[in-house]
Formats: sequence, structure tokens, C-alpha cells
Amino acid sequence: MNRKTLVISSLFVMLSLVLSACGGASSQPALAPGDLQGTIGVSGAFALYPMMTVWADEFTRLHPGVQFDVQGGGAGKGMTDALAGAVDIGMVSRAIKDEEVSQGAYWVSVTKDAVFPILSVDNPVLADIQAQGISQETFNKIFITKEIKTWGQVVGKPEITEEINVYTRSDSAGAAEMWAKFSGGKVQDDLSGVAVNGEPAMVDTVIKDSLGIGYSNLNSVFDLGTGQVIPGVALAPIDVNKDGKAGDGEYFKSKTEAVAAVSSGKYPSPPARFENLVTKGKPSGLVKTFIEWILTDGQKYLDQAGYVPLTADQQAESLAKLK
Repeated sequence: MNRKTLVISSLFVMLSLVLSACGGASSQPALAPGDLQGTIGVSGAFALYPMMTVWADEFTRLHPGVQFDVQGGGAGKGMTDALAGAVDIGMVSRAIKDEEVSQGAYWVSVTKDAVFPILSVDNPVLADIQAQGISQETFNKIFITKEIKTWGQVVGKPEITEEINVYTRSDSAGAAEMWAKFSGGKVQDDLSGVAVNGEPAMVDTVIKDSLGIGYSNLNSVFDLGTGQVIPGVALAPIDVNKDGKAGDGEYFKSKTEAVAAVSSGKYPSPPARFENLVTKGKPSGLVKTFIEWILTDGQKYLDQAGYVPLTADQQAESLAKLK
């Protein structure tokens, strides 16, 4: 190696070391004075987890100095972790209990969601169900009291004797608690059925069982790209007005129709419910700023992710709790 080559090689090594020490071309841009910095830990309900990851990514794009650690684990984990100080924010997809408030839980609603009864498209009486709907009383007798055991009983055709295969959640879930309350129970454990772990497993299990019935959140039953019910799933209309027919606001063929019914209150609550963020004590600093952003600019990401934005009044109510 001649002297010229040696000098160039040495310069290249030195330049590489300098770039490495400075973080190289891929290093984060320098933060502007006063820009937000810090890490926010979040855990809890799987129902809100997909939305939280979107919010976290978008907020980090706006504020590169803020990082997130977002974990699922169920609605119970979100509350437990928040109250223990293990995370800054807990995601809880149910109403907050008085005893949790007495332990320091401070909550705000950030979006609305809903649980839908689901069937397989191969269900033997699907046409009858989609024409008639299923009443709240019938759901009670399927999921709680177990008085109704066959699909013929559901649609008033005793000659149809195929038995109903009922599925519920084995993991602690806000969706299960809301479905239990709608069906006439009080808590998730009041639901009968074969227990499956997690929402994806619930949907997949019902798709594969022509005699099955279960329940799932809005963003798991509609394809977010097409806005249509995902292949293999059929929604069981809730006969809200008990007229024996699945009318307007009861039978949904698209995500747009379902979101409109949940937002307007036409879809019953439960199984519609608010999704909440919980902190130990009133939030402040970076956490408060993030939640305020969720309740303002962050609302525009909800619909595309399969969630229902808050109305103007609901948004104002949540923001007022942060003052």
C-alpha cells in the first residue's frame, strides 16, 4: 500500500469514527429548545391497544423527544399497573368502579367502541336471524341462563335441532364485561360458554364453527380497508325494539353504518361503551399534554382505525376533566 492510499484510508477510518460517535446519518434530529421529551408507559385493554399504538406513533412524529412503551395485557392489567405506578397510563375498556376511584384512579373517556354478537356465515339459520334479529332476552337465555340450546329455538323453528356452541373470553376483557351486562349478567364470569383467549381467537373460532356464537369489538369484525364485515363473519342483529325484525339501526352491512349507530346512541349501551385512559391521580406534565392531544388532534385517527370519535360535547367533557 503506497503512502497516498494509506492517508486516504486513515482519513476514511477517522471519518467513520466521527460519524459513529455522532450517531451517523440515521441519528435523531436535534430537538428544538423547549420541545417535549420523556417516555410514557402505557398498558391495558387489548380493545384500545391498536389505537394507542397509532396515537403513540403520530405523537412521536410531532415530538421526536417523546418515546412510548405500549403493552397489552387486558383491561384489568391497565388499571392495576396504573394504580401501582408501574405505567403512566392504563387503558381500561369498561366503566371505572367507585373503589378504584377511591384508590386514586383518575379517568377520561377518549373514544367510543361497541361489542357485536358474531356468527359464522355458514350458520344454518343465518337468513332467519338476519331478517328477525335476536332480542336481548334471547341473548340472556343463550349466554346467561342457558335456557335456549338450539338454533331452532332462536328463530322459532323447533324442527331445527342443531345445538348452539357458545363461546366467551377466558382473559379479562372489557368486551366480555360489556356483553355480560347487556345479556343480563353483572360481570364477565356470568357468561357461559367455551372460553377462548383473546379477541383474534374468538373471531377465528366462530368463523370455523357453523353452530357457534360469540362477540367481538367493532374493529375486529369490520375490514378497515373495505369497511365491510370481515370474510367468514356474520353479525347477529340485535332486535332493539323487539318487533321481530332487524330494522334500520339494528342490522349493519358496513363499518360506516355501525359507527353512525354507536355514535348516535341508536346502538344500545351496553354493549356500546366508552374506552378510558386511567392515571393515578390527575395527570400532569407530559402525560397530560399527550392526553389533551388525543382528545383534540388525535381524534382524527379514530375512524380509520375502527373506533368511534367522541361527539363535540363528549370531547369537551373529557377535556374539562384535565383542567
